[in-house]
Amino acid sequence: MAVSAVNLQSLKKSKDLLCIVILALIAILAFISRLLSVVRFESVIHEFDPWFNYRATQYLVNEGFYKFLTWFDQVSWYPLGRVVGGTLYPGIMITSGIIYKVLHFFNFNIDIRHICVFLGPVFAGLTSIATYLLTSEVCTKSAGLFAAAFVAIAPGYISRSVAGSYDNEAISIFLLMITFYFWVKSVKTGSSFLAACTALFYFYMVSAWGGYIFIINLIPLHVFVLLLMGRYSKRLYVAYSTFYVLGTIGSMQIPFVGFQPATTAEHMAALGTFGLLQIVAFASFCRDQLPSESFKTLLKRALIVIFIIGITGFIVLQRLHIIDPWTGRLYSLFDTGYAKKHIPIIASVSEHQPTAWPSFFFDLHILVPMFPVGVYFAFKKLTDENVFIILYSFTAAYFAGVMVRLMLTLTPIVCVTAGICMSYLFDNFLGYKKSKATVVKVEETEEVLSGNESTPESPVSPKINSPKINSPKMTNSPKIHNKLKKSEHNSQKQDNSESPSITFEIKLIVTLSLLLVFCMYVWHCTWVTSNAYSSPSIVLASRNRDGSQHIIDDFREAYYWLRQNSAEDAKIMSWWDYGYQLAGMTNRTTLVDNNTWNNTHIATVGRMLASNEENAYELLRKHDVDYALVMFGGAIGYSGDDINKFLWMIRISENVYPEQVKEENFYNSRGEYRVDDSVSPTLRDSIMFKMSFYRFKDLYPNNQAFDRVRGTTVYSKPIQLTIMDEVYSSENLLVRIYKIKKPDNIGRSLQSAAVFNSGRRRKRNRKSRKYKQQKIDD
Repeated sequence: MAVSAVNLQSLKKSKDLLCIVILALIAILAFISRLLSVVRFESVIHEFDPWFNYRATQYLVNEGFYKFLTWFDQVSWYPLGRVVGGTLYPGIMITSGIIYKVLHFFNFNIDIRHICVFLGPVFAGLTSIATYLLTSEVCTKSAGLFAAAFVAIAPGYISRSVAGSYDNEAISIFLLMITFYFWVKSVKTGSSFLAACTALFYFYMVSAWGGYIFIINLIPLHVFVLLLMGRYSKRLYVAYSTFYVLGTIGSMQIPFVGFQPATTAEHMAALGTFGLLQIVAFASFCRDQLPSESFKTLLKRALIVIFIIGITGFIVLQRLHIIDPWTGRLYSLFDTGYAKKHIPIIASVSEHQPTAWPSFFFDLHILVPMFPVGVYFAFKKLTDENVFIILYSFTAAYFAGVMVRLMLTLTPIVCVTAGICMSYLFDNFLGYKKSKATVVKVEETEEVLSGNESTPESPVSPKINSPKINSPKMTNSPKIHNKLKKSEHNSQKQDNSESPSITFEIKLIVTLSLLLVFCMYVWHCTWVTSNAYSSPSIVLASRNRDGSQHIIDDFREAYYWLRQNSAEDAKIMSWWDYGYQLAGMTNRTTLVDNNTWNNTHIATVGRMLASNEENAYELLRKHDVDYALVMFGGAIGYSGDDINKFLWMIRISENVYPEQVKEENFYNSRGEYRVDDSVSPTLRDSIMFKMSFYRFKDLYPNNQAFDRVRGTTVYSKPIQLTIMDEVYSSENLLVRIYKIKKPDNIGRSLQSAAVFNSGRRRKRNRKSRKYKQQKIDD
């Protein structure tokens, strides 16, 4: 017996060591798989929002933490400016700043840009570890390893954590999973320390991403469902009470959040659940102290009073505007048409659109059919932690279906449930089965000796742990002997009624099929990462006829031209999509950017672009605009240009200026949005149309200009610009920059001055031709 115990202990140590090695390799794989963007292009910040995060991190590192929190940015939202410290989640900047300071303390002189570029891949490795911890807590270690491997290369997560994607989500998914891990652990053990760790990582999450709302609603939902199932316990009370109190106090320290946890509808579920838990705890105490009849009477009256007070108080507080209603973004999660009707700026963002079915398979691949199987096994064993996994699965699946961006929160739980599914399959078809008597003996011995709860088990096979049976007293204990004898009898009975074992041929077929599925998943993830998620938005790439890569670097060329050729106090007018990039790369003042905190100011810019030259010039002068910038993809087929976005600009402007801007005026007589000769007069006269197609026909012989994005010929008549001059167009005509003219010296409108100057030039040309003709005749 002693030899057997030693062998089991050595086997357990070997398995733990192997598990650590595999997990480390998975974390390294998660890091390496996100470096394709650097390999294919260069170490550069991607997209739009990351450019502001990078600029803010530079300011934090150079100026210090206090100045960062009190930073008033005059470069953005001219002439309003922006109080940066109170309008952003500073978690990612502080994380990069701490890493920068630590590395420099140890004399690793790494530029802050490289830290920002590689922060996402580093935290992706940590996310794999956090996913392993959560999955192994609810199932087995093998399931945890599968889940970690899945999330390490899942395209749904890589899309936000690739090298260069310096956005809030780069660190937030790790914080999401580690917070859920500590929550599950604290509910299982009732440890106030683990609940405090949950609150600590929740505070970190609040500082990093607005998606913390998902945590502060999912955990109360878990507690509420457990109460409905009659699973109240002191463990649950200690875990949630500690988490809610510490987490709420911590979240209120973030300037951007402030007192929202106590005043907004999004946080009321957490507060209500906290109050309900106190009531249930008090009722549990009274039940132990009072007779059953007295307790029932007290409970009925108390529930009626509490219900009336709660509903009345909530309605009164909302009427008094003490509790704010839901935001438009949250309303759009439950009514997909709400944003388009009432807040078009939210609906205009592509990642806020409902998710198409192909997107699920594109981002999750083979994990899609494994997802419901894993949820099914969670239902088979309804422990407290499995209830949490089920709730997470259903809520994340719903929200991912109504908004593309929330695919990010669905991916981790899909990987967890897929890991549970694969653990079941491999335990069935690859598991080495010992006699059940031996397995049960080992388990029962350890249970009696330790007196602790059993560790999580696979859905099909028990987990073997090393028993502490070295002492002769332990083996000779009557209690242990009786339990082992009873267990052996039960196991023999089960063996007799067991169905025939699975044949080797079936095991081989299933194993090879699973290996083929894994190979397909890895190939798909690698292809998607390389082709779809590793291309920075500021650098485009195409293929030449010989298959070689052709780099299109128009964005950086244009931004560099602005930085070198414009005054330092120049004001740039563009649509809000490019505000962060303009401020980050050119260090010039912009009117609007991606923060979108002032819908009226954005609508004003849209009105400028939608107006004719006379009306637009008045607005441009009022806002001191020096340069106007538009994106035009008609020359190279870039579909994300401003002409394609123009209808959203019109809708946003119409929402604020319904008298000046009407969407119906931008459609032709057949109700079509066209840019050819059938273009509507309102669209044709707008400065957006003129700036996009100005001199575009000069690129084509015989004036047969063709728009490769809209797939049509363009407006054939010459386009005249009188309020601005073209000063720069990038190599592929992708970025076009115009300089706004100063007012006329003698007070004429620029249109009148242009007509006058053109007439004088024509008159001079006729005089010169007459003079030349006279000289020839003489």
